[in-house]
Amino acid sequence: MTATPEIFISVDVEASGPIPGEYSMLSIGACLMFDEAQTFSCYLKPISDRYVPEALEVTGLSLEGLRSEGLDPREAMQRFQNWIEQVAPEGTRAVFVGFNASFDWSFVNYYFHYFLGQNPFGIAALDIKSMYFGATRSTWEQTRSSAIAKTVNPRKKGDHDALHDAVYQAELFRLIQAQLMND
Repeated sequence: MTATPEIFISVDVEASGPIPGEYSMLSIGACLMFDEAQTFSCYLKPISDRYVPEALEVTGLSLEGLRSEGLDPREAMQRFQNWIEQVAPEGTRAVFVGFNASFDWSFVNYYFHYFLGQNPFGIAALDIKSMYFGATRSTWEQTRSSAIAKTVNPRKKGDHDALHDAVYQAELFRLIQAQLMND
């Protein structure tokens, strides 16, 4: 029996608050884990007026600006699904990879189901923090990206731009994976 080829996709989102539905997903960034040149990104119109001020402050985004400049969420999710299908064609499995994947996946999952009726990633995500935690037997506190970066020395940094962060976390994943293979 041959395994289905897996296409690992690093995904990051920026949101206006902690939970989907009541708060809005503001941007999506994604890249192939092993080919950072293959990217997707977009900004979305908000679905709610609710926001946590710190969430907007850290991203530099505004609900007002996104209402005029963002994509309709249904269109954004359709574009994202089309990109996923392009990079993970039939016969392969798209694997959602995130840093604190439970947060990012919850928004992506909600939006895919709410606007398109299905999530091409399915019901699971691979979490980089958990991977690092289990592999290194570190403390949970040591799974912050800044702590991991001190160990694996990435070239890039996160900056709360969804695409930049997706590319950054892809590098973290590859460095952690390489370190594990050498141990």
